[in-house]
Amino acid sequence: MHLLFLTDNFPPETNAPATRTYEHARRWVRAGHRVTVVTGAPNFPRGVVHDGYRNRWFARETVDGIDVVRVKTYISANAGTVRRMLDYLSFMVAGFLGAFAVGRVDRVVATSPQFFTAVAGWAVAAVRRKRFVFEVRDLWPASIAAVGAMRESRFLRAMERVELFLYRRAWRVVVVTDAFRRDLEARGVHPAKIAVVTNGVDLDVYRPRAADADLARRYDTNGRFVVGYLGTHGMAHALTNVLDAAERLRDRDDVLFLFVGEGAAKEELVRERERRGLTNVAFHPAAPKDEMPRLWSLCDLALVHLKDTPVFETVIPSKIFEAFGSGRAVLFAGPTGEGSRVVDAADAGRCVPAEDPDALADAVRALADDDGERGRLAANAARAARAYGRDALAAAMLDVLEGTVADRASAPIVVDAPGLARPSGERSAGRAA
Repeated sequence: MHLLFLTDNFPPETNAPATRTYEHARRWVRAGHRVTVVTGAPNFPRGVVHDGYRNRWFARETVDGIDVVRVKTYISANAGTVRRMLDYLSFMVAGFLGAFAVGRVDRVVATSPQFFTAVAGWAVAAVRRKRFVFEVRDLWPASIAAVGAMRESRFLRAMERVELFLYRRAWRVVVVTDAFRRDLEARGVHPAKIAVVTNGVDLDVYRPRAADADLARRYDTNGRFVVGYLGTHGMAHALTNVLDAAERLRDRDDVLFLFVGEGAAKEELVRERERRGLTNVAFHPAAPKDEMPRLWSLCDLALVHLKDTPVFETVIPSKIFEAFGSGRAVLFAGPTGEGSRVVDAADAGRCVPAEDPDALADAVRALADDDGERGRLAANAARAARAYGRDALAAAMLDVLEGTVADRASAPIVVDAPGLARPSGERSAGRAA
C-alpha cells in the first residue's frame, strides 16, 4: 500500500505532529509499505528555516525510507494569528499542488492540528478518487478560540462548518483521545468512521536512564531538584502560573524549574522571569530531537501544564508519554480530564488543578522532599509506558488505514488500550495502565 501523508510539520521539527507522523511512517515502511510525506521546509516554532534546508518551491529527500516532498510556503513564527493563518493557507495550496508530483497512491492522509492541511488532503483525494483519512490531533478551531487567539466571529463559525464538512467527507477519522471521539459523535459524525489511536512513545529511544553528565553541566542542574518543562511555550500552556509557583519556592535553593523549548509565549515569560528576579527558573532554546531523551534524564519531575479551559479536558499532551518512557514521575497541572486520567490510572505522578500556583508549589515541595514516593511514581511511569509503545500504535493505525478493522462492522472503532484496535462491543484484551 502507498500512503500519501500531508502534514505541516515533519522532522527535523520536534513538535508532537512531526514526531507522530515520522515514528508511524518509518514503521509502516519497515512493514513493507510505501509512504510519501508532503510537508514544508522545517521552521517550527521560530519561523526560521533549519540549517541545511531552504524554502524551495519543490525539493525531495528520503528519511529512513520515507519519501519526503517539501514545498514552498509562507513562513511565520508560532505567534500572531494573521501571519500564522497565512502560513497555514499557503501550505494548503502548496501541499495540494505538491501532492500531484507523487505517483499512484492508495490512501490520502492529512493530519491536524491546523485543518487547512486536511482541506488540501480532502481535495487531493477527491481529484485522485482515493479514500481520504483525517487524523485529528486537536479540535481545531475550538482550541484556538479556547486560548484566546481568535474571538467568536463569522470567520470562526465558517471554519467550524469547514471542519464538519471534512469529517463528513473523510472515509475514516482518526482521533487521539476518547473525548475527541465523543465530541465528534455529539456533533453528528457517524461513529463507524471514527477510530481512536492515542499518542505514545518510541520505547527504542525513550527509556529510564541516569542523568546525563554532559548535559547536566551544560544546563547547570547538578545538585538541584529539577522540575522540567520540555516543549512548546504557547498560549495553551498558561506558563506564567509556573513562574508564580517558582516565586512561592524562593526559599528552596535546591529546586530549579528548567524550561527547554520555544513558542509564542516564551519572550514574555523570559521578560517576566527577569522582572521578578527568579533565580530558580532557567530558560533554554529548543533542543534537537535526538537530544530529548537525554534532556528528560535531567528531570526529577516532568511538568505538564495546561490552561484552565474545558477544551483541554479532552487532550492528552504527548510529553506525558515521553516522561513515562523516560521513567519520570509526572506533575500534571491542568483541567481534570483525559490527561489527568492517564496519569492517575498509571499512578505515575500527581495531578493538581489548572492555573493554581499554590497547589503546584505545594506538590513540587512535597515530591522534592520524598525520594521514596517519587521513585515509586517513576517506576510506575516506566511500567505504564509499555502500553503506549509506538510499534503497537503504528500497527493499530495501519489496520485502520487498510480497513481491516473498520470494514468488519458498523460499530465505532475503539482503541481502549494502545495497539488494540477493535469494533466497540468486542471484549478488550487489555487495558491501559
